[in-house]
Amino acid sequence: MTDKLGYCFQAMNSVMQMPHVSCKRRGHGGSAASSNLNPTSSSSTSGELASLFECPVCFEYVLPPILQCHSGHLVCQSCRPMLQCCPTCRGPLGNIRNLAMEKVATTVDFPCKFASSGCKLTLLYSEKIEHEEVCEFRPYQCPCPGALCKWEGSLEQVMPHLLNSHKSITTLQGEDIVFLATDINLPGAVDWVMMQECFNHNFMLVLEKQEKIEGYQQFFAIVQLIGSRRQAENFAYRLELNGTKRRLTWEATPRSIHEGVSSAIFNSDCLVFDTSMAKLFADNGNLGINVTISMV
Repeated sequence: MTDKLGYCFQAMNSVMQMPHVSCKRRGHGGSAASSNLNPTSSSSTSGELASLFECPVCFEYVLPPILQCHSGHLVCQSCRPMLQCCPTCRGPLGNIRNLAMEKVATTVDFPCKFASSGCKLTLLYSEKIEHEEVCEFRPYQCPCPGALCKWEGSLEQVMPHLLNSHKSITTLQGEDIVFLATDINLPGAVDWVMMQECFNHNFMLVLEKQEKIEGYQQFFAIVQLIGSRRQAENFAYRLELNGTKRRLTWEATPRSIHEGVSSAIFNSDCLVFDTSMAKLFADNGNLGINVTISMV
């Protein structure tokens, strides 16, 4: 009997042993973490393990918390609410946690979901979602505010899209221009948009009027670069309102269109003024904003 128990424990230990997987992030030029596996073998092993987490419906990765059907098949959290049964065995989808796969997931380097667009990073699942929110290879959305345009594409496609689909937007050349917003007394929420081309880049100037409470309106003016966050760091902009013995100025780094203007407006991280202030600088309901772009 003792020999049989010893054999069982030996078999269980053999089943539970798993290959060592490097948890070091790749893509930054660093060397692989030291192990018995060479870097190529480690990357291959991690890739093989990552493939075990592929959702059979959308082919994205099933990440913790991981639920399985009664037969042990996995499906990602996005697809699961849309399914009536397991897509692999057609059995019922229960609420069974697969704790073993969750533990394995903490050791696996997963490729960024935008790998097909050029991103070469592989990350632990705890870092993956945060990275993908800011990944430079994420598709760009149409930056034109108020147009309700659902277009998405690469950075190189943004300007052709704007020129073809938003032809009403005026483009001015030069580092120092005047952005003229007409009829600022129009009721309700209104957007004014203009393009500025300089330093071989295109910048989108946005003036947005919002009605915060009945009778009280605010204006938000901001510049965004038709480019990446890294490119935006190379520039600065200044917005200036000029009136009789008055001047209102805002200076900042332009936002990348990857970020958009919504968060900046929400946090008032832009030039902000109300209607009473606007009237001090407006001329017959038209407001001129001096816009200066510079390299840093």
